[in-house]
Amino acid sequence: MLVRLADEHATGALLRDHGTLYLADGRVVHAESPAAPGIDILLTTGGRLSRADWEEAVDRAGARRTVGRFLVESGRLHEGELEICHVGALFDAAYFALTPGGGPTRFRHGAQHWIGPVRPVPAAAVAREIARRLELLDSVWPYPAVDTAPVTPRTPAPGQVVTRGQHALLSLADGTRTPVALARALGRPAFHTLLDIRRLAAAGLLETPDEPAAAPATVPSWVATVAADPDTALLRRLRDALEESL
Repeated sequence: MLVRLADEHATGALLRDHGTLYLADGRVVHAESPAAPGIDILLTTGGRLSRADWEEAVDRAGARRTVGRFLVESGRLHEGELEICHVGALFDAAYFALTPGGGPTRFRHGAQHWIGPVRPVPAAAVAREIARRLELLDSVWPYPAVDTAPVTPRTPAPGQVVTRGQHALLSLADGTRTPVALARALGRPAFHTLLDIRRLAAAGLLETPDEPAAAPATVPSWVATVAADPDTALLRRLRDALEESL
């Protein structure tokens, strides 16, 4: 659907269960997801803006959908800073919004985001980046259960070292915070946090939760009524039903 909307030069909001992508003339201009810290968290928790400066920008320019432009014109951010942070937040949220199995997809024509235009990204580039990120995570540690489970550290082996960013994660990991909660607490993109989580798990520094067990196959209720001496057609029905349920 994203590709079709891009071909149609559509403007509006592409809504899914795990996030929303905003398009203008077929290009992605913003994305947000409950699973990814927004640009406000990246800027304020990261220390680039005060919360008061951010709230003032939203209050004064949100209704005009020019928050990004206000931050630059008021001198609170350089244009390059805004673009880098915005694109990072866009790709971060799009990763979760476009995750396979993310529920039904709907499109609200004409919808716009209050941050306003910053730097549009071609829809094809967003799709390629999401595919690259999925492959990267699986190449590091192919256990997606660590992406959503509470992060539980393990005692490092003698001589094991971690990066400064990984150390910051481990210092906040207490067995109750999930990767998303850690990303919000640190003011970091969620995908970068997931990548560090998988690297730490691969190094044996985090517990890897068990994958959810597959639901057991169920046999149709009519099977219980099969006669003691069924005919050939009934046997075929039974075989086909069992194959469909496995």
